[in-house]
Amino acid sequence: MIAIVLFGKPGAGKGTQAEFLKEKYNLTHISTGDVFRYNLKNDTDLGKQARVYMDNGELVPDELTINMLKAEVEKNMDKAGFLFDGFPRTIPQADALDAFLKSINLEVTATVGLEANDDVLVARILERGKTSGRADDQDEAKIRTRYEEYNEKTAPLIEFYKTQDKYYAVDGIGTVAEVTQRLSNIIDKL
Repeated sequence: MIAIVLFGKPGAGKGTQAEFLKEKYNLTHISTGDVFRYNLKNDTDLGKQARVYMDNGELVPDELTINMLKAEVEKNMDKAGFLFDGFPRTIPQADALDAFLKSINLEVTATVGLEANDDVLVARILERGKTSGRADDQDEAKIRTRYEEYNEKTAPLIEFYKTQDKYYAVDGIGTVAEVTQRLSNIIDKL
C-alpha cells in the first residue's frame, strides 16, 4: 500500500491530476477540501466541531483535520493506497500525518510537487474563476496572497521531504496528459 502526498500552489493541477492517478493506480483520493465539505454538509460530529471554529473565523485545528482524514483512510483500506491532496500544508501537519500512518503500519511513500511559474498559475486560476464560482479565484490580489501563504507555510515541506528522500518535483506545465505521464513515471518507480 502506498501513500502519496500531492502538493503545489493553487492552480498547479493537483485536483485534475488526482482524478487520473486515483483511477490508474486504484488510490483513494483524499482532498482536504472535499473531506471538510462532506463533514459539514452531512453535519457529522467532526463537521459540527469544525463549524464552530469556522463560524468564529478561526482555522480548524490540525488535530480535528487529522481526525477527518483518519476517518477517510480507515473506510478505504481496500484500495492500493492513498493520494493526499491539500494535506499536509505545514510541517506540524506532516508530523501528525506521519504519526497517524505509522499507527496503521504505513508511511508517506513519496511527495510529488507540481511546480509552475506563478504568472502561469495566476492565469489558470483566473480562467478557472470564470466557471468555479469561487470569489477567491477571480481576484488576482487574493490569488497572490494565497501564494505568499503557500511560500511561507507549505514550501518548507519541500525540504522536509527532501531530507527523507521522498520529494519529487514535476513540471506542472503542459497538457493534462503530459503532466499525468510525468507523474506516472515517478509513481511507477515507487
